[in-house]
Amino acid sequence: MIRISDLSFQRAGETLFSGVNLVVYPGQKVAITGRNGVGKSTLFKIILGQLEASHGEADYPEDWSVGYMAQEVEATDRSALDFVIDGHRLLRDIEARIEVTEDPEKQATLYSQYDDLGGYQAHARAGEILHGLGFGAQEQREPYRSFSGGWRIRLNLAQALMAPSDLLLLDEPTNHLDLEAILWLENWLTAFPGALLIIAHDREFLDSLVGTVLHLAGHGARRYTGNYSSFERQRAEELEREKAAVAKQQAQIKHIQSFVDRFRAKESKAKQVQSRIKALERMQMHAALHVDADYRVAFRDPKKVSNPIVNFRDLTLGYGDQVVLKNVGQTILPGARIGVLGANGAGKSTLLKAIVGDLEPVAGQMQRGEHGKIGYFAQHQLESLVTSQSAFYTMMSHYEQLTEQQCRDYLGGWGFSLPMTVRPIKSLSGGEKARFVLALLAADQPALLVLDEPTNHLDLDMRDALAVALGAYQGAVIVVAHDRSLLEKIVDELWLVENQTLSLYQGDLADYTAARQKLDSNTKTPGAEGASKKEQRQERAKTRASLANLRKQVKEGDKRIERLNLELNDLEVTLADKKTYDEMPTDQLNGLLAKSGSLQAELAEAEEAWLEASAALEAALA
Repeated sequence: MIRISDLSFQRAGETLFSGVNLVVYPGQKVAITGRNGVGKSTLFKIILGQLEASHGEADYPEDWSVGYMAQEVEATDRSALDFVIDGHRLLRDIEARIEVTEDPEKQATLYSQYDDLGGYQAHARAGEILHGLGFGAQEQREPYRSFSGGWRIRLNLAQALMAPSDLLLLDEPTNHLDLEAILWLENWLTAFPGALLIIAHDREFLDSLVGTVLHLAGHGARRYTGNYSSFERQRAEELEREKAAVAKQQAQIKHIQSFVDRFRAKESKAKQVQSRIKALERMQMHAALHVDADYRVAFRDPKKVSNPIVNFRDLTLGYGDQVVLKNVGQTILPGARIGVLGANGAGKSTLLKAIVGDLEPVAGQMQRGEHGKIGYFAQHQLESLVTSQSAFYTMMSHYEQLTEQQCRDYLGGWGFSLPMTVRPIKSLSGGEKARFVLALLAADQPALLVLDEPTNHLDLDMRDALAVALGAYQGAVIVVAHDRSLLEKIVDELWLVENQTLSLYQGDLADYTAARQKLDSNTKTPGAEGASKKEQRQERAKTRASLANLRKQVKEGDKRIERLNLELNDLEVTLADKKTYDEMPTDQLNGLLAKSGSLQAELAEAEEAWLEASAALEAALA
């Protein structure tokens, strides 16, 4: 098990968290939750030994293997498939040793270890993981460095899943994943037999996966039993009790303060006044349970809205000669709440780009209303920020009608403290940048909000606040999101992008989720098995030895078996003769019997090595 005992961490003299305790057993799945900046990732780094705790310890058995999802990896020319298999470090080590080992007996042992580690299934397993995370057969052969940042994160996740581990640490694995990939990951992690610690901001994902929640808040942590929804109920009950206790305490403070104020000047009451003052100080020193400040977010309603806002017919969309969608058409009306569904690469983001005008249609008609101002959130909006400027300066530049105090108050509602508003944007985290872009959009009074994965990096409290704000917003919304909770709360119409077409989905989100999970369960192992037979043969040959080396092993194995059989036959003839037992000295007879046992064991080992080498050769030549 992993044991975290009285763990504390300080940074620049400030306590990030203290008194953290947790025990996790094999098979247990634990969510680490809390607002952005409370120390969740720091806790992971301490467990991994990348940071040193200020106090306490986090330890686990020495023989445990620990898998984790790297956030940044140096770009490499290795293919996506090879990069993922690299996560199985012990397997790669055995492969390297096989390459340099010439001794047949040692090679036989290494091949046996290779087989025990699942080496012959490694390409298929890596291919299955990559397929589940949205990589096609061709993409699996592309070099790691050719992928964008979000896709590299997926590859880092795939590598972590490939590594056999007793303890798996995943930090925001659902960021940059679409709904289909999240459903696949959910199933994979449910079947994972080891201990799992996971940081995620997807309520549905956590509800289906974890049975324990460690909540970090107010520089401390508390463990809750149950899934995330159970944790929220327990937490809400705690806050209600604390609220009542605080109200009672405030009434007592008010009463004592009144006594102090009335009798401070009277000498006859000096002793009692001093006693009350000390009691008042003690009461004020007892901090209430930390309650995070509520987000106060809202999207300003549009002044005028065209009807329809957007109308498109017979559109063909693509990039150069590559057609992504064809013959698509829909209408977006005022107040519409549309969720766009579809597998990774189906064309969801392409459709959104066409709607906002970032992509010109190859063919067809796209009409936008005169009063159809669009607010667009996508990853490139975050990247286009002038990061040397502060959030305050950027906000004031966009909306000159705001006073400085109005600007500070507005950003405060979106979770930006005064120090955060004056720091360069480049110093903000990914979640903070996403919040800031949403804050800019919210003040712009668009008739249509087009949101492409707006919840990446946002904590659960912010996601809830966003859902409430979008629910109250009078404009239209079209959204691509992997957060099922957000979609269920805000959308009432589903579009499905599939097979280069766009259609209205007749079911609800639960129907779509169930259909996707059923499809995944019925899908054969992809990846390497989805490649051609020639490619499969090449991959098998590559993971073993060269054909020449295999033939050499088989030939030398034949000779060794023949020699051992001859020796054993001669010995067995001697031992079968009655005179041997009547005339041979006891110690000499015992020596022959021992030699017979040794030869039989050596022969069994040689036959096993020969069979393995022969099977490998046959498979490579198949």
